[in-house]
Amino acid sequence: MTSGRYETLVVERHGPVGWLIFDRPEQLNAMNNAMRDELADAWLELDRDPAVRVIVHTGNGRAFQTGVDVMEVATDGLGFERYRDSMERFDLHFTAWHQGVGKPVICAVNGLCAGGAFHWVADSDIVIAASDAQFFDPHVSIGQVVAIEAIGLMRRIPAEAVMRMAFVGRHERMTAQRAYELGMISQVVDPPERLREEAQRLGETIARNSPTAMRLTKRALWGALEHGLTDACRAGARHLVAMWGHPDQTEGPAAFAEHRDPDWQPLAPDPDPDPDPDPDPGP
Repeated sequence: MTSGRYETLVVERHGPVGWLIFDRPEQLNAMNNAMRDELADAWLELDRDPAVRVIVHTGNGRAFQTGVDVMEVATDGLGFERYRDSMERFDLHFTAWHQGVGKPVICAVNGLCAGGAFHWVADSDIVIAASDAQFFDPHVSIGQVVAIEAIGLMRRIPAEAVMRMAFVGRHERMTAQRAYELGMISQVVDPPERLREEAQRLGETIARNSPTAMRLTKRALWGALEHGLTDACRAGARHLVAMWGHPDQTEGPAAFAEHRDPDWQPLAPDPDPDPDPDPDPGP
């Protein structure tokens, strides 16, 4: 099933897997202002759909994504000033992390992944890539600063690898195999034409698990990136205990003992929209 409400994106459902697909192939899926707005809505549409348990994110054409639409910036009379206020307040809404998506998100990188595209790589839960994918960051080559997406990427790979991409700019490209060796992606798909098939298979595998347990797991693990070890473990313990008494906690062992697939409860509306409360708010 395909949602027809977007101009720059394709939103589809295939069984329990929702797909969010960049759809500006002639512009190498560069993000213009319309796409920026549509992404904010599309993430929430899929996250709020009870039939969707996992979300896959990819691009149409020969590129996954190539950052901001430089042609729009150069010709619309507004340039980057259009985004100054939201960036200064760090009030962004175009990735799953920005929108507080509670479901597992798989980023399936096809072809070129450049510059601002690393926002979606850094902010996904799992990243896989086609064997012909290429990664590079041209920001400094067009007089721009490498910052937010690269900072997020440092959670995944060594800082030196991020620094190299940042300073080499458009003059060097990282292969999918090198990205795998660094831990930026967890799987190289070969041949490249199997990328979506493999992403769907992985999504369906993940979707077999308890939706509620996965949401709380995601909250605990991402929360750990915001705190030191002790605070992260304290917050994680709260998420763990939040599952106690839930029907899925009884259903899982029962299904295992009876040699059958579990019948999980649908994911209820999120009772705690703040995924990372301050563990020690003080007086």
